[in-house]
Amino acid sequence: MTSPLRVVVIGAGPAGLAAATVAAENGCQATLFDDNMAPGGQIWRGCDPAKAQASPHGHAFARWMRRFHASGAIFSPTSSVVDNPAPNVLRMERDSNGSMDIEFDRLILAPGARERFLPFPGWTLPGVTGAGGLQALVKGGLPIAGKRVVIAGSGPLLLAIAANLRRSGAHIQGIFEQASWRQLARFAPTLAAHPAKLVEGVRYRWQTLRSPYKPGRWIVRALGRERIEAVAATNGVRTTTIACDYLACGFHLVPNLELAQLLGCRIDAGYAAVNAVQETSVRGVYCVGEATGVGGLEKAIVEGRIAGLAAADRVVEAARLLPLRQKHWRFALALDRAFAPRSELRGLATPETIVCRCEDVTRAELETCANGRAARLHARCGMGPCQARVCGPATEFLFAWSPASVRPPLYPVRVSTLACNQATRASIREDERSVMT
Repeated sequence: MTSPLRVVVIGAGPAGLAAATVAAENGCQATLFDDNMAPGGQIWRGCDPAKAQASPHGHAFARWMRRFHASGAIFSPTSSVVDNPAPNVLRMERDSNGSMDIEFDRLILAPGARERFLPFPGWTLPGVTGAGGLQALVKGGLPIAGKRVVIAGSGPLLLAIAANLRRSGAHIQGIFEQASWRQLARFAPTLAAHPAKLVEGVRYRWQTLRSPYKPGRWIVRALGRERIEAVAATNGVRTTTIACDYLACGFHLVPNLELAQLLGCRIDAGYAAVNAVQETSVRGVYCVGEATGVGGLEKAIVEGRIAGLAAADRVVEAARLLPLRQKHWRFALALDRAFAPRSELRGLATPETIVCRCEDVTRAELETCANGRAARLHARCGMGPCQARVCGPATEFLFAWSPASVRPPLYPVRVSTLACNQATRASIREDERSVMT
């Protein structure tokens, strides 16, 4: 009797949760790793399965959590991949149990995405956060009731975040979308093929109806001494000042591709390139969710299902889902076109504006560099704790630099992890289930 395929899934958002569940349901020994304490990713962060019906997308979360637990898949929390020391091996660091090397037969990457931040004067003031970042802080307990919040940047998440913050008691002073009315109008027909998304967007706008929604406007400066006190927003002709306690600002999303790049997966047009069953250019390595194109919950889940089936050698069943995936891929492409950052944003940062927040590197220092490598060598841009996760996309936009190469470790790690001997390599076995859970 042959041993079941060892399928390792990295990232416990909707895509990873679906992939691990489906792989386990089809006879694989599936383990789902995430650096958070609970599965759900950003979209289901803090969602309680027992109370999921009352939260956005709660029905889907509750359904997939039931399937996951019934499938026999394992969840390993607070686990981060930091290296790929040998073929079919990942080095993991865990908050409480040090580090270990995990072997796999098939690997599914579901790393998700992060907000794109673009620098402007005052963006380092306390009270200026990412749009999704502020929402995460509120879910974690930050008191927001009665606070004046301006939400700005680009992407459909702005409305969703505004609605969520308003439910928590925030006063939304304005929602500033840098995409123009014309761009949004061109995007509108795409929603006809996705009526659920259209209804969802209308609901979010209804919940924020008292707050002005301003397409074609963007933040040019955050004002304040000790912390943010107001923002200046413009439409390119007229600039207005709005008092606020928080500015939540993010310019759509960029995929987390560091692990895919470390493994040698091909990157195409800013996303991991995959074939019909989500397999990357590296045999046995699959990629799903926002890393293959930012398209939302439904795209993430269908890609996770396809990869889970393919990893279990159920390619025929996976192929039946391809028409549904294509529909969501078209939506992702339309999103990228509609919410692409306008050229005016390149001129917001002044010479004195910090671009790399980890190393306090200003725009003036970067103007003398020919490329990202030179910026790292001469100005230490991207050499701090975030390893260019914030300033990398910003410098790519500002200066048209190519993405920097990726080297291990992917995150700051303990010295003991760097010294980890491959002789300590651990395979996920049946008798480890009690430890991993």
